[in-house]
Formats: sequence, structure tokens, C-alpha cells
Amino acid sequence: MRRADRLLQILLLLRGRRRTTAAQLAAWLEVSPRTVYRDMADLLTSGAPLNGEAGEGYWLEAGFTPPPISFASEELAALEAGARMLAGCADSDTAAAASSALHKIHAVLGSSGLTPSPLFVPPLRSPAPTVLAELRRACEQQQCLRLQYQDEAGRQSAREVAPLGLFFWGEHWTLAAWCLLRGDYRHFRSDRIQALHAANLAWPDGISLDAFLQQAGAGTASRQRLQQQTSQPWHKR
Repeated sequence: MRRADRLLQILLLLRGRRRTTAAQLAAWLEVSPRTVYRDMADLLTSGAPLNGEAGEGYWLEAGFTPPPISFASEELAALEAGARMLAGCADSDTAAAASSALHKIHAVLGSSGLTPSPLFVPPLRSPAPTVLAELRRACEQQQCLRLQYQDEAGRQSAREVAPLGLFFWGEHWTLAAWCLLRGDYRHFRSDRIQALHAANLAWPDGISLDAFLQQAGAGTASRQRLQQQTSQPWHKR
């Protein structure tokens, strides 16, 4: 990443967050904390509306609007490839939204503004489970669910869960959730969910996707990358 692009990325990462530490920024940008400190000093010198306190992190003053964003050709190619992947594995609403976003990019840039991507994503052997859209909305809205679930051995069970996020592993989607029956974090294969219904239950205190990932053995860098995506519907803290 060019340094100018990194400085803009720092401003975008800080926007809308209350406090962000140099260590968090370094992990997200894949640079050293020392590099972040140098970048922050340059941003302050240039007059960027930054504030910072030792041990507290950095934040932007309210009302800051970043400059217009432009995409490099490689970034646009990555967006197109990602949209093709979603069309092949996500629920129909998400796939349609990805396709619509691509049409808007093509409409603004015109055919000459995009290099055709050589990446293609064949359809999956099986379509996305019909429950995927409902699970995604439940993650977005922090809505507890009642599941009828069948495990690998074919045993049926009823579960009440607080859904946290959806993960795609190449062939299957899994739901990360807090299971009220077990009183612990669990994951459920979406294609083994026989039925689901909204449950009028209070959202459990203290649960988080980060805690689920820690229990699953995910490293700090992996968890920080996911925390950067918390505004996305697939990952809810």
C-alpha cells in the first residue's frame, strides 16, 4: 500500500470509532506500531482533526468528512471477484445486492474503466440453504432464534440461540452462536437446520463474536481483522 493511501485508510478506520489504539491500526494495516506513530505525527502536522491520549488511543473530531475515495483497478477487480463469489454461495438477497453494486460501478466508470477480471466462480454443487437469509437478518438485529437441528449422526434437537455471525468454509455455511441450552458458544451447520423461528428472549449479556473466536482458538490478528468488519451483516459483536 502506498503511504498516501495508508494515511487515508487511517482516517477512514478512525471515522465512527470512539477510540482506536496504534496496535489495532498496525494489525489492520499490516504495518508496525512505529509506522503508525510516524503516520499519526504526519497527519497531525498536516492539520488532520486528530486527537490522542497515551493508553487511550486515537480518535477523530466530530463532523470530519474524508476526501472522495477512488478505487485502483486491482481493487475494482477484487470487488468484482467478490461479487461473483457471493452470487455463487450467499443467499439470494445478498447476491442481488452484490450484483446491483457492480452494475453501479460499471455505470459510473463505463466499460473502459474496468479491466475484465480473469477470476470466475462456478456455481456450487448445492445452492445456499434457504435459512441463510433469515440467519443473516437475525445476526444483524440481535434476534434470538429457536432452531430444530439435526447433527451429523441424524439426531434431532431443539435449540435456543443468540446468533453472532455466519462463516463460509468453501462448501458449507456455519452459524456461530451462544446456545442457551448449553450455556456456551456453539456453531451449527446451516444446511442441518431443519426449521427456525424468532424467539422472544432477552439477548444474553456479555456474549460476543470475539469471545467465540477466542474459545475456538483464533489468533489475535484473525480476531482483529474480523473486528474491522463489524459493520458487515455477517459479523456482529
